Amino acid sequence: MLDESQTYEEAVSGFEWHVPDDFNIAEYVSARWARSEPERVCLQHFDVGGNHASLTYAELDARASALVRALKAEGVSRGDRVAILLPQSFETAIAHVAIYKMAAIAVPLALLFGQDALSYRLAACGARAIVTNAMGVDKLQPLRDALPDLKTVIVTGDAVESPALRFDALVQAHRDGPPIDEPTTGDTPALMVFTSGTTGPPKGALHGHRVLIGHLPGVQMHHEFLPQPGDKLWTPADWAWAGGLLNVLLPGLYFGVPVVSTPAQKFDPDLAFRIMAELDVRNAFIPPTALRMLRSVVRPAEKYSLNLRTTGSGGESLGRETFEWGRRELGVTINEFYGQTECNLVLASCARIGVSRSGAIGKTVPGHNVAVIDADGAPCPPGAPGQIAIKRPDPVMFLGYWNDEAATERKFIGDWMTTGDQGVMSEDGYVEFFGREDDVITSAGYRIGPGEVEDCLHAHEAIALAAAVGKPDPIRTEAVKAYVVLKPGFEASETLASEITAWVKTRLSAHEYPREVAFVDSLPLTTTGKVIRRELRQRAIEEAAAGV
Repeated sequence: MLDESQTYEEAVSGFEWHVPDDFNIAEYVSARWARSEPERVCLQHFDVGGNHASLTYAELDARASALVRALKAEGVSRGDRVAILLPQSFETAIAHVAIYKMAAIAVPLALLFGQDALSYRLAACGARAIVTNAMGVDKLQPLRDALPDLKTVIVTGDAVESPALRFDALVQAHRDGPPIDEPTTGDTPALMVFTSGTTGPPKGALHGHRVLIGHLPGVQMHHEFLPQPGDKLWTPADWAWAGGLLNVLLPGLYFGVPVVSTPAQKFDPDLAFRIMAELDVRNAFIPPTALRMLRSVVRPAEKYSLNLRTTGSGGESLGRETFEWGRRELGVTINEFYGQTECNLVLASCARIGVSRSGAIGKTVPGHNVAVIDADGAPCPPGAPGQIAIKRPDPVMFLGYWNDEAATERKFIGDWMTTGDQGVMSEDGYVEFFGREDDVITSAGYRIGPGEVEDCLHAHEAIALAAAVGKPDPIRTEAVKAYVVLKPGFEASETLASEITAWVKTRLSAHEYPREVAFVDSLPLTTTGKVIRRELRQRAIEEAAAGV
């Protein structure tokens, strides 16, 4: 853990990892608190009607233990994959703790996934059981014949008529029984998180129990030495995503900081402000896309009584405009952080100790070794572009891709785990991200990162969301094309397109501005809120081929 009296340099030089020989996530996020402070509140659930609910560590651990007995009675055993297809809820946390207790492997899945996405992931991991709700059961029904490994379906709530087992009934029936915890080490498989699929088919990144330890210094850094008295965590990010699960839920439970949950599947800016105000959220993780949507609420501090101490953001580039908006409207410096599903939370900002720079992700989190490398795996000199990479061994790094040793090997150059993300590192250690290798636009000999173009676009008063990609061009190789979603009250027109083009040209440079602007109703997004640029690139390629 980090010491808040330290400078950044002291924290880095004095940091040592301590991963116990025997380590189980469930013991540290549930059982030890249930023994020492059983009535301590671990979770609070937001209800739009105002009937907010709370859960204690004693109840969390008791229900999780009961669920373990129920799963074992259904034939689920050590090493089996158990999928969790639920929104943020008490049952989601209980299911995670239960799976870790029995040394099975949790496979979190987003409830927003369609049938094809669900079928692919459930088949790929060979899930033995799944915990879901009525919506999930409806999606699963036509898939069951194609999923022979899936033997057990457990459903929360009571609004569905199906052969699925009822979560509450199972927990109640197995409340009493002998201890069921399985011994595990830090390297025992605990969790499989599928990559977001921004650049190809999703892969199952397998993590050991040590992944929780690996996240702690990064969480403490961007939340400025969490835990502090009164701290309370919330994120609109789905707990099926590494960011929601490993940056918020599990670290919050580990530190004894209450975590706020909400079942909302579609981000609503006003509802987000209401959640933070009514439940006195002190520490928020809000992805950049959601922060940009929050900007649609005029003078939020006048409408809502916010009490934020820290706000972190990651998953894609935040941009200078949103960074400055956070200081002005939220009263906090948004601490950016960075990581991947395979190796998360390795770069971060911390304004409290002066690690904060607009336009930069931050610096290396104590305990990690991050560099910008060239194609041969050699660290690039300061200011030179290259690929962001993390050196192994590292407790936050994945064990490998599920059933895909070849893909795991391709992820490394020597001991450097490559990310596919392009960036530069400054002389004083700040990393600036400017896009995935596939996203970088090559135009007239220039390499253009889409993030800077999009940041400039988002500063325009008419633009709600924007994405920039390269469109094939016979003269320039590629031309910058912007796909733009307008704010309410603005209408698409050639005049507005020209205005937007000029806006970027005068603020960035003559080679970075979009030569084409397309107005669209929405952008393709992953369930984590990242723009799927490959879909837009393909659209641009098809447009160029058709002469459009």
